[in-house]
Amino acid sequence: MDKGANKYLIKFGDNLRKYRVEQSISQKQLAFETGLSREYINRIENGRVNISLTNIMELVTALNIPVNKLLNFTG
Repeated sequence: MDKGANKYLIKFGDNLRKYRVEQSISQKQLAFETGLSREYINRIENGRVNISLTNIMELVTALNIPVNKLLNFTG
């Protein structure tokens, strides 16, 4: 994976962690709500997964946030 793409994965993971923690949701709980594994969510949050659109939508649905919150790569 090239370094340019990696910065987006890292920021996406940071955004996911931020909104999950703000809602006091554990990785385990989010995994249960989305049907994804806790290990997979951990890898997303650490920028090690190039996540699919389907899984992004599962996450925003479970967190009840608009998709642009996770896709905000500024700041």
